[in-house]
Amino acid sequence: MIPLKYNIRSLRTRWVSSLMTIIGTALVVWAVVLTFGLADGLDHTLEVSGEPLDLIVMRKGATAETNSIINESTAREMAALDGIASDAAGNKLCSPELVVVVNTARRAGDTNANMILRGVTPAAKEVRSNFHIVAGRENKPGVREAIASTQMANRFKGAGLDEELDVFGAPFKIVGLFEAGHSATESEVWTDLEVLGQTTKREGVRSAIQLRANSADDAQRMADRISSDEQFGLSALSEPVYFAEQAKSSRGIKAIGVFIAVILSIGAVFAVANTMYAAVASRAREIGTLRALGFNRRTILISFLLESLALCLAGGLLGCLAALPLNGMSTGTANWVTFSELAFTFRFGPTVQILAVSLVVVVGVIGGLFPALRATRMKIVDALREV
Repeated sequence: MIPLKYNIRSLRTRWVSSLMTIIGTALVVWAVVLTFGLADGLDHTLEVSGEPLDLIVMRKGATAETNSIINESTAREMAALDGIASDAAGNKLCSPELVVVVNTARRAGDTNANMILRGVTPAAKEVRSNFHIVAGRENKPGVREAIASTQMANRFKGAGLDEELDVFGAPFKIVGLFEAGHSATESEVWTDLEVLGQTTKREGVRSAIQLRANSADDAQRMADRISSDEQFGLSALSEPVYFAEQAKSSRGIKAIGVFIAVILSIGAVFAVANTMYAAVASRAREIGTLRALGFNRRTILISFLLESLALCLAGGLLGCLAALPLNGMSTGTANWVTFSELAFTFRFGPTVQILAVSLVVVVGVIGGLFPALRATRMKIVDALREV
């Protein structure tokens, strides 16, 4: 094998072209990691939102809570079903909820966007994992008070602590901020069910009912019972299934990510190939000397590929480090199922990291392969005559 110090010396000698190749590869990796980190964060938010034992009950044919209507009497019948779990005080974990979409101004820029305002009862907090107040207090029943997620407070005017949110002309004071384990719940503002019904003139109307079953068997049995009973006219989906449907909205982001990765990778391959071809041309006599010393073609091929991979791995590391500060940064996108904004965070998980490593390896191998093959095919005599 050719000593590694030979390759290191070569890279140091050509430091300008090597540096430009590293920077170019870093930009490619940064853009790809950023795009796929966006999609991974969206998928993660919807994935952690689904509780296996929870059912979401909506009007049959409804695709989301925002276009579902259930009357109050039917909601009471749902609460009487066998198989619903209870909390420590013996209260059934059945949460009838009213969901409305409120158009309000963003904090950044002069644009407006839709947010989810959910009318709830105390049971709603029990069927959401990791739900807890982080600032302020709970909203009081019967008054125009609300609690907002920290993400909504940061993204929308009127949703911050002690601010007032305009709901169809009625002010709701934000008295608390909450978090819910980075789930889709953090894309919402909550208030009292009855107060929201009165404000929006939807008294006696529910959008959906969330139930928590005692077991997986009870969940399946209740889902079958609700969906098959024509008297109810309802359908029941497990939360993982419900949010899996919404996760399809991330496919567009992933498609854009693949397109960006392909286009930028082609450019990176040419950049690496150009650098390596220049290296081969300037080191013809060295290559001839290596051949004369007894190093075979395969050894020289591996040596040049290692240089190419070293450049790309250095660029990949630099690109990942540049993207790292954005990990966990809050952002949002339109949820085309609920026609509202879904807040989530950038997440550079294992999938994104593996993708970045795979990308730099592919770019390094393809970009360095043809120049390396050219180096191995040079005749010893011709190579030694090169100036």
